[in-house]
Amino acid sequence: MSNDSSIRQAVEVLDKTSLRIVLVIDSKGVLQGTISDGDIRRGLLRGLELASSIQAIIHREAVVAPKELGREQILKLMMLHKIHQIPIVDQNMHVIGLHLWDEINEVKARSNMMVIMAGGKGTRLLPQTENCPKPLLPISGKPVLEHILERAKAEGFSNFIFAIHHLGHMIESYFGDGERFNVKIQYLKEEIPLGTAGALSLILPKPELSFIVTNGDVLTDVKYGDLLDFHNSQNALATMSITTSEWQNPFGVVQTNGFEIVGYEEKPVIKANINAGVYALEPAALEVLDSSQPRDMPQLFEVLRSLDKKTIVYPIHERWIDIGTPTDLERANSEASK
Repeated sequence: MSNDSSIRQAVEVLDKTSLRIVLVIDSKGVLQGTISDGDIRRGLLRGLELASSIQAIIHREAVVAPKELGREQILKLMMLHKIHQIPIVDQNMHVIGLHLWDEINEVKARSNMMVIMAGGKGTRLLPQTENCPKPLLPISGKPVLEHILERAKAEGFSNFIFAIHHLGHMIESYFGDGERFNVKIQYLKEEIPLGTAGALSLILPKPELSFIVTNGDVLTDVKYGDLLDFHNSQNALATMSITTSEWQNPFGVVQTNGFEIVGYEEKPVIKANINAGVYALEPAALEVLDSSQPRDMPQLFEVLRSLDKKTIVYPIHERWIDIGTPTDLERANSEASK
């Protein structure tokens, strides 16, 4: 509503929309502030009347969000400020939408496909993977792959493809067509290992929408839906999630210039961004793949980048475990039991 409206008009808008908030804008559509039911009640207690201007009750320091902000961040803002509505604005503070607590907490059904790479041999986990594929190894009594499936399902994903090779029949036997989990599961069966990207060349028909790919041995609290939304907002062809890895050099590092010592650092910590094994892709990214040529996901990104295609990263701060070694498996079970 315009900023020259009356309190009575604000009440009418609240009653009509049931949104519990009024957005006040100027003649150019720029947000001036918000009015809630509480703002109105406090104004009337101060002696204002229904015929009074809304100017005295406008909350002019309203919490706003750009359209790029993901669901998780929006929820954190709402909880931090104890509010249930956040206006969405562009860089010039023009109102372009409204986040509502009830809607953002509701699971949005996603028709986008999710591909889970579950064909690896897990040689570093031998002998546990000798007769059991790594994605079926139990974490707190449930296969790794089932944990991934349940998290994705909770975010509205229901169409899955499992890429299988080593002991793949065991995975197919356990999950079937997905009916037991109220989802749809199809299988890509690699005759030869094609790598984390090469297996995607077997998808038929090709997906029509952007889709998620994750390694079948990665447990993470990252929101797959937020990753997909971010990917789409950036108009990228391929998005790679990354996380920060820290490694402490066990030795003191001597810095030299010729024979001269110019510095010394005791057991420095080296930080680096690493591939987190979760991706969002456009269908067009598959055009560079050949079903006869193995290719891992980093190689796919390199090919796309060499073709001047837009490839980006999605930094994650959430819990992330790559279950590659017995120590990783032990850690995953330990954290799951907390």
